[in-house]
Amino acid sequence: MRTGIARIVASCSACAKCKTPKALPTGKLMPLPVPERPWSHLALDYVTDLPSSLGFNTVLTIIDRFSRGVRFIPFSSLPSTLQTAQALVDHVFRHFGIPEDIVSDRGPQFISRVWRAFCQHLGVNVSLTSGYHPQSNGQCERANQELGKFLRVYCHKNPEDWPKFLVWAEMAQNSLRCATTGLTPFQVYLGYQPPLAPWTAVETPVPAIDDWMRRCEEVWTSTHQQIQTFLRRYKAQADRRRGPDPDYQPGDRVWLATKDLRTGNKTTKKLQAKYSGPYTILRKINDVCYKLKLPQYSRVHNSFHVSLFKPVIPGPLDEATPSEAPPEPLEIEGAPAYRVKEVLDSRRWGNGLQYLLDWGRLWP
Repeated sequence: MRTGIARIVASCSACAKCKTPKALPTGKLMPLPVPERPWSHLALDYVTDLPSSLGFNTVLTIIDRFSRGVRFIPFSSLPSTLQTAQALVDHVFRHFGIPEDIVSDRGPQFISRVWRAFCQHLGVNVSLTSGYHPQSNGQCERANQELGKFLRVYCHKNPEDWPKFLVWAEMAQNSLRCATTGLTPFQVYLGYQPPLAPWTAVETPVPAIDDWMRRCEEVWTSTHQQIQTFLRRYKAQADRRRGPDPDYQPGDRVWLATKDLRTGNKTTKKLQAKYSGPYTILRKINDVCYKLKLPQYSRVHNSFHVSLFKPVIPGPLDEATPSEAPPEPLEIEGAPAYRVKEVLDSRRWGNGLQYLLDWGRLWP
């Protein structure tokens, strides 16, 4: 009897949706591939809502994932896809060539057909982070934090001067010695550290080009090896705080964490269900990312990190096995609303009307 009660409790839909799990989060760390040379693999992100100054209020951050080198490019507003592409051409491609891969979040600029066509014509692979998992683009997130700290230190008295300090923030970031490699980004992709002040030392003979190239290649090889060593150590530390990866298969059903989802439910955040669903898994993208079958009118991308899932536990009773999740309500003029296929009939009821609706395939 104890076993049967435990199974029924474990398969309870209300408990699955509303109780916080006590187990370690799933999804072992899966580092991005280590590049072989500078500026072959990029990461992009935006810093927005800066004080308007000199016509700018947004910064595009471009990271070289090999050297940790950065480019900070100011914009007058959140740039469009074409403006972002043009900034890449002007500030990266013409100096370092066309990259092999670009990592970004799922912002509208990076999931548009224009961006896909731009990268496809250049032979650039597009890598998008999984939904609500910004850690996948951690290098950009970290660079944005460092930019924020720099600008606060130098511009806290005159915030409107931040565009004037952007170039110095970029030079400072590219001169910062990386704990992983022991080198600065400048040393990695230039082969030397440019002086930050006018050069006053005794001038020495310029080395031969072959010596310069040899030293650059030695730096790049050493950097690649040290990054791999660092990632292995970082992965081992992170995985100690994570549970084993579940092996979900297409057709399996899971609950989806609601902490980052916007719904039409007006319930206060404190009392909102921790999970929604259940949803069916469509396919496995990699060991830590899956695609879900979401309601037809869902406005979020259906790719999610495995740490946001909780498996559906079937119960011994028919009612203990939850049905597919109903669609989330749309928000129209501040009130929740649902789409219907057809109004079939109506009747008077008291002082109002009642309607017979055909929900189509949206409602189980």
